[in-house]
Amino acid sequence: MKWNAHGHLLPYPGEIPRFMKERRLFWVEDDMSSMCQGDWRRPVTDPSFFLDAKLAWMDEQGIDVEVLLTLSQLYCNGYSRHDAFDVVRFQNDYHASIQQMHADRFVAGFVLQPLYLDDALQEMERCVNTLGLRVLCLPSHFLNQEGQWTAIADASTVPLFELANEYKLAVEIHPYNAEEIVALQDKFWRFHLIWMCAQTADAWHFFSLLDFPDRFPDVRTCFAHGNQFGIVGQGRRRKGFYGRPDLFVGAKDPANESSWKNVYFDSIVHDALSFEMLVRRVGAAQVVAGLDDPYPLGEMPDQFGCYPGKVIDDALESGVISEEELKSIWHSNVRSWLFGE
Repeated sequence: MKWNAHGHLLPYPGEIPRFMKERRLFWVEDDMSSMCQGDWRRPVTDPSFFLDAKLAWMDEQGIDVEVLLTLSQLYCNGYSRHDAFDVVRFQNDYHASIQQMHADRFVAGFVLQPLYLDDALQEMERCVNTLGLRVLCLPSHFLNQEGQWTAIADASTVPLFELANEYKLAVEIHPYNAEEIVALQDKFWRFHLIWMCAQTADAWHFFSLLDFPDRFPDVRTCFAHGNQFGIVGQGRRRKGFYGRPDLFVGAKDPANESSWKNVYFDSIVHDALSFEMLVRRVGAAQVVAGLDDPYPLGEMPDQFGCYPGKVIDDALESGVISEEELKSIWHSNVRSWLFGE
């Protein structure tokens, strides 16, 4: 069986509550050509953004089960408490309905807004105990009470991880909002190609140095897009840790990061050389198949010979992984992340 640990789904236009468009929070055009938020528009580039076509696409590609991650646009960073409450409830109820209707095909995630901690804790309890959702989707960064962008591993988010640890949840950390964090011109898709990778590496920097894997041993965390920059940058981080110990008081030595068995990384790193570094740094057992479908940066069939799972196949052909490891990346590793041992 093939389990995809990183997929996304758009609601049909009629499934999105009217208030979402009236408040310009998020909506899909009636002709399903674009997703919208405020003055932002993004084209819907593949029919499999929507449920019926998604199921057909999964059948065509041999994907048995897909993990549905929260739409990045619905992390609610910068939203008022009222708007965040309403949007979070909608997203989580929608995902729960998909999981209930197609329990054999989808494992759905739920989202929280860390700024509003009391609401977030109550929503986690509702999602787990009432909706039956077991995958917590968190942004790599959020706006704190002082209006500063903060990595998700922070003293203020410890209660979230404590409750997630009590529930033994799978957690997904995914970047977004880079253009609001970095004051650069929006050109050549730099925020998706460069800065989202940097955001993930920054979240990993704090997550690992603050020892979240050991502090919350029953939380199994997956970092999106293979934490590509974080994996490459390990040597520089170790050099900094040893060179300026005065800046790392109370931090964990980065040299110990490869020993964590409750931290996972998805496979969508786009080339076998990057995949090899990921496997050599953390081990093939910590890698899960992730397609990031149906976004254009995901492994979607295109004119350049891409297809779902291409980088995993390339790693096999390059001798980076064995046939048995390939099978585990597609199945047992994903299940270990989702459900534990």
